[in-house]
Amino acid sequence: MPDGVQETLPPDALSVESLRHEILDIFHRWGYDLVMPAMIEYMDSLLTGTAHSLDTRTFALVDQLSGKQMGVRSDMTPQVARIDAHLLADDARQHRVTRLCYCGHLLHAIGDGINSSRTPLQIGAEIFGSEAIGADVEVVSLMVATLHAVGLNDMSLDIGHVGIFRSLVKNTGLDDEQENRLFDMLQRKSIPDLQVYLQQLPLEDHQREQFYQLALLNGDASVIDEARRLYSDATDDLFTTLDAMASVVRSLQRKYPDTLIHCDLSELRGYSYHTGLVFAAFLPGQGREIARGGRYDDVGKVFGNARPATGFSADLLNLYQLRGLTGQIRSGILAPDHDDPALAGLVERLRAQGERVVIDLTQGRGRAADQQCDREAVLEKGAWVIKEVK
Repeated sequence: MPDGVQETLPPDALSVESLRHEILDIFHRWGYDLVMPAMIEYMDSLLTGTAHSLDTRTFALVDQLSGKQMGVRSDMTPQVARIDAHLLADDARQHRVTRLCYCGHLLHAIGDGINSSRTPLQIGAEIFGSEAIGADVEVVSLMVATLHAVGLNDMSLDIGHVGIFRSLVKNTGLDDEQENRLFDMLQRKSIPDLQVYLQQLPLEDHQREQFYQLALLNGDASVIDEARRLYSDATDDLFTTLDAMASVVRSLQRKYPDTLIHCDLSELRGYSYHTGLVFAAFLPGQGREIARGGRYDDVGKVFGNARPATGFSADLLNLYQLRGLTGQIRSGILAPDHDDPALAGLVERLRAQGERVVIDLTQGRGRAADQQCDREAVLEKGAWVIKEVK
C-alpha cells in the first residue's frame, strides 16, 4: 500500500461501521440530515472560494468524457456548503436554518504529518443560515457529545477566534506577505522570531506590543478579560469578537463543568478558511487534535448563497483507534450445506432474528471455531436443532 494509505479488515471494519452508525444516529437526534457528496467533482467547483487552501492536497485527474480537470475530494465541508447553496436556491427558503451531516473517505495528495493518514474517514456536521452564538455553542456541544459517546471523556477544548488577529492587522497597512509571515510566527508561538520580525515591520510601537501580547494570551477564560484591558484602544469589532468568544466559553462551561477549556487568542487554525470562532478537542498525551471546527461564513458565496456557516469534523478511523477497543466478530451458528427445506427454513428464521448463520462449505472438514461459530445446526430425531459446539 502507498505510504499513508490503509485499509480496514475484519473484525475492525464492522466495528468502525457500527461506530459510524452510532455517531450518525446522534447527529440525527440533534436534527441533522445526512448527505452523501460525490467522491470526485470538477476542480473549479471542488476548489472554489475559500476551499482553494486545499489545492495542494487535492489529487487531480482528467475526465475522459468532457476533457475537464476533476479532483478527488480532500475535504467534504466545501461540498456540503455547495449542497446547502443549491438546496436553498429558492428565495422563499433563504432564511431557513439547515443542519447537514456526512461521513465519507477523503484522499490527500500529501499527509498532515509523518504518521497521518492520507485516506481519513471524515465525519462531521454543519449548520447553515445562523449567525447566532447559539449555533457556535451547538456545534461545539455536538462535538463534545460525539466524543463522549465514543468514550473519550477526558478530552479538553481549545477555543480561539480568527477575528482577533484580523481586527489587529486590518489597519496596519501590512501587505499579504508580511501578514502571512506574522500569522505563521503567531501560529507557531515562535516568540523570539516574532520579536525580531515585529521590529522590521512598519508598525507603531503600540501595534508591535499588541501583536506580541497576542502570542501570550492563552490560558483560562480570564485571558479574554486581559485582552480587553490590553486592547482598550482597539476598534469596536475587536470587542465584539471578544464578547462573542466569552459568551461561547461561558455557555460551554455551564454545560460541561468537568471539561477543561483552554482559550488561545492567537489560535489561527484554518485562518485562510475560517472567519470566526475556531475550536478543537485534544486528549492528554496526543499532540494533534482529535476533532476540530469553526465558523466559515464565506464558503457558500461562490455558489451564489453566502450564508453563515459553522461546523466540525473528525477522522472516524482515528476516533475508533483512540477508543482502544478491538473489534470482535460475533459468534455464529454453523449449518451444513444441505438442501433440506426444513433446514433452509430454520436458517431463514434465525437470520431474520438477527443471528449470524454460516453455511459450512467445507463439507464437515472444517471446525466450527475456525468459521467463528460457537453453535451448530444438527439433525436429531428427524428435526433440526441448535446445539453448543463442544
